Amino acid sequence: MFDVNLLRKDFPILSREVNGQPLVYLDNAATSQTPKQVVEVISDYYYRYNANIHRGVHKLSQEATDAYEKARATIQKHFNAEHPYEIILTAGTTESINCVASGYASLLKKGDELLISALEHHSNIVPWQMLCEKTGAQLKVIPMTLQGTLDMEAFDTLLNYKTQLVFVNHVSNALGTINHIQEIIEKSHAKGAKVLIDGAQASPHIKADVQALDVDYYVTSAHKLCGPTGVGMLYGKSELLNLLPAYQGGGEMIATVSFEKTTYAGLPHKFEAGTPNIAGGIAFGAALDYMNEIGFEVIAKYEAELLAYATTALEKIEGLKIYGEALEKTAVISFNVGSIHPYDIGSILDQMGIAVRTGHHCAQPIMDFYKIPGTVRASFSFYNTFEEIDLLEKGIRRAVAMLQ
Repeated sequence: MFDVNLLRKDFPILSREVNGQPLVYLDNAATSQTPKQVVEVISDYYYRYNANIHRGVHKLSQEATDAYEKARATIQKHFNAEHPYEIILTAGTTESINCVASGYASLLKKGDELLISALEHHSNIVPWQMLCEKTGAQLKVIPMTLQGTLDMEAFDTLLNYKTQLVFVNHVSNALGTINHIQEIIEKSHAKGAKVLIDGAQASPHIKADVQALDVDYYVTSAHKLCGPTGVGMLYGKSELLNLLPAYQGGGEMIATVSFEKTTYAGLPHKFEAGTPNIAGGIAFGAALDYMNEIGFEVIAKYEAELLAYATTALEKIEGLKIYGEALEKTAVISFNVGSIHPYDIGSILDQMGIAVRTGHHCAQPIMDFYKIPGTVRASFSFYNTFEEIDLLEKGIRRAVAMLQ
């Protein structure tokens, strides 16, 4: 049975105080907290078998390699990739996207079109702008609606046989909107386009099946999934990864090196140059094990209850406006109150021990669409409680009373 108070004991940070008040951590869309079970996996690596992986003949290297590759297999199983070598371990979502963008620099030409959504994080905008500057390809934008959803009729109009690539996030980090990625993938494939899905915000809430989706590339970061920072995943269909040139040069990603010519290793090592974040990769697998033990269906049900409770509570606050009103969304509430700057509300909430995110959330085009400087964003996880939402409501009311 799901017992939030029991689960919270796995997260020692949740028992600390901030500014003399119990911590209420509601910035989970930026990064989730890490349970002690995962932290112990990291410390165990450094205490017992810290060594570089692959090619080492000594015992420690073999143990580290086995643990790292076991984590890759865990990630493969979680996302249901067909092969473990289709999982490329990276520094995070941003590097995963840049890896693909770098590869397509040699595959696109002037006149090609790329489609991106208006709901994207900067990390799924800027690399494609840079790619278009290099290749002469044209970047087109799927517009959004006032409800914070994608205009799918406009998508149908924009998508054509010139479209080579389509980039959409699974879930909007700023609004919590769950995009209709299955429909987007199917329609894109019908026009011959490949699809990259940014799953960073979806992964803590939705267990994506990359084979069922038939997605070409899917990316995410471990620190959104109760794992460490500095490690993430690029999933790609093997035939597409083999088509892309190597992203970086260095050790590990080579088959042979001479001053005349270098040949590259096969997948996944072709894209994993240099010594990786070994402890982080191992901990990524441990974090997925931890969350799967709780169960993603259980997590989704509880977080939906938190979202409904918080939405009802915050809507009672006079002048509060919620941005992102999609029927399908994750446990994120992005809001403003009247003309009060979001930073001011966030600062006062911090004095009460309540951690929220303020600003444009690396999604500035969304804020420009709404003609606002940013929002206050409260994002919930399975270890948050209804009592914390009550404290959030009380804190907002207090902040508004002080600032009006």
